[in-house]
Amino acid sequence: MLPVKMAESLPSEFDVIVIGTGLPESIIAAACSRSGQRVLHVDSRSYYGGNWASFSFSGLLSWLKEYKENSDIVTESSTWQEQILENEEAIALSKKDKTIQHVEIFSYASQDSHEDVEEAGALQRNHTSVISANPTEAANSAGLPPEDESLLTECFEMPAEQTPSSQSAQVVNDAEVTGEKENHSEDKTSEEETNDYVPIATDTIEQPKKNRITYSQIIKEGKRFNIDLVSKVPCSRADVFNSKQLTMVEKRMLMKFLTFCMEFEEHPDEYKAYEDVTFSEYLKTQKLTPNLQYFVLHSIAMTSESTSSTIDGLQATKNFLHCLGRYGNTPFLFPLYGQGELPQCFCRMCAVFGGIYCLHHSIQCLVVDKESRKCKAVIDQFGQRIISKHFLVEDSYFSENMCSCVQYRQISRAVLITDRSVLKTDSDQQISILTIPAEEAGTFAVRVIELCSSTMTCMKGTYLVHLTCTSSKTARQDLEPIVQKLFTPFTEMENENEQFEKPRILWALYFNMRDSSDISRSCYDDLPSNVYVCSGPDCGLGNDNAVRQDCLCCVPYIPAEALFQQICPNEDFCPAPPNPEDIILEGESSQPEAPESSASPEANSDTPMENANLGNPEEPSE
Repeated sequence: MLPVKMAESLPSEFDVIVIGTGLPESIIAAACSRSGQRVLHVDSRSYYGGNWASFSFSGLLSWLKEYKENSDIVTESSTWQEQILENEEAIALSKKDKTIQHVEIFSYASQDSHEDVEEAGALQRNHTSVISANPTEAANSAGLPPEDESLLTECFEMPAEQTPSSQSAQVVNDAEVTGEKENHSEDKTSEEETNDYVPIATDTIEQPKKNRITYSQIIKEGKRFNIDLVSKVPCSRADVFNSKQLTMVEKRMLMKFLTFCMEFEEHPDEYKAYEDVTFSEYLKTQKLTPNLQYFVLHSIAMTSESTSSTIDGLQATKNFLHCLGRYGNTPFLFPLYGQGELPQCFCRMCAVFGGIYCLHHSIQCLVVDKESRKCKAVIDQFGQRIISKHFLVEDSYFSENMCSCVQYRQISRAVLITDRSVLKTDSDQQISILTIPAEEAGTFAVRVIELCSSTMTCMKGTYLVHLTCTSSKTARQDLEPIVQKLFTPFTEMENENEQFEKPRILWALYFNMRDSSDISRSCYDDLPSNVYVCSGPDCGLGNDNAVRQDCLCCVPYIPAEALFQQICPNEDFCPAPPNPEDIILEGESSQPEAPESSASPEANSDTPMENANLGNPEEPSE
């Protein structure tokens, strides 16, 4: 990429300025840069991805600590107001991210307090302590057995108002210090020495005590974790027609219905009368058994039972079927190393084509021309005025005054580290998805995604579990009942052959995240016409809301491709990269062409495409 030192000034003019490095912003930045636009991409955070990011274990703890401390360390100019002219006005941007609330952490793994460990490969850190609640009180409030107080040595709740600073913080647990006292390689079993891409066997779920998974070991192996703030795009769906839960008659009925869904737009008479009802109600009018209705709603369309319309459900079903068979027998793809790789890939693509990136770099305000009501520039934290034609801003950067009419939804999230899979021991699934319907009115279905170590998201011998639903209460209140049904808190084994009915939780995190999708532009107070709002993650399974192609400008939220067409109406959206041999460098056209026989193989060695592989999301898997 093109790093910019803080002591140096940025160029004074761009075609597009993008604020925030979430997935929609990164896609649009890449598309604009690819089409020849001059792009400046900034983020006040010290990492890429915003709420789409993935963290190592210590990185996640650092991110949580930033929210807990509620501090802003960014040096800002106090004289930016003086740069606003008489014919201009300023729209001040928010200095704090308030999209994360109700954070609660529970550690159940054995505590080896005598071990001095730190994350392997991590940089030196300052030692800090967490705010620890009384273990017994924490257990009681969580509805968990309080017999062994050592199970809850790290438990705290952060108020909703606390937000992160824009500077990277350090790990927050008492177990970490600055050195390692024992050689971890001596404890490796033969299974741990196998290739990272081989799924972990689950037939022997218990380990000898000397090899038990401790909190210190999780810290030490923290680089092997890639924990998503928002979990999407799973793959592990077997062919629906191989399910033993459906009879042969039901499979014929299902085939007929799915055939209709593949081309439902051509038969409007079949669904027009049901456009104003939910997809769940529509399914009851079809020749489907209750079992099939449940199967279509939760295993194929995977839409909300209470909020998804008939059109939404039919489109989701069609999308599922169109994706089947493209990459094996699953309609899904999951990125190795976590969801956070996706926005970074697009950022690399933008940089390859000349985009400039500045992390930990805040924008203080948008400068608006009073007469035209268009934004003309931004003023950054150093007081520099930067001119542009188009501005893309992630929702969380707008102030409370700008968003006073916005009604946000919330997403409830839980992240668990467990000792084995929820599936049977003979299962060969590497990634699993489970949808648990809502049991009470006013609540929502919970989606559970389980990842094993072959996805490069957790250390060997553990599983990473994501739970997600639309919020009705706090994340812990929404998700803990499901957690208690599927898992049990970790306890020490009395003997090596002791068996447990459920997977055991080693570590758990609950938090609520703002859902800023599907919000109309009109809800933002006096938004200039050339300022476009980018949404954070929604509660959907995939990334359709960020990149879908079938949206018009009249819809509430404009996704990446439609927004790009407004900025560059006559350009292709992210076309394939050119052949390096066809690239003509600046100034080359004025030089005489060399004879073909004397062409040097190094002629194109300095072209931007030599770094094009930086944007290849499949590269880490080789």
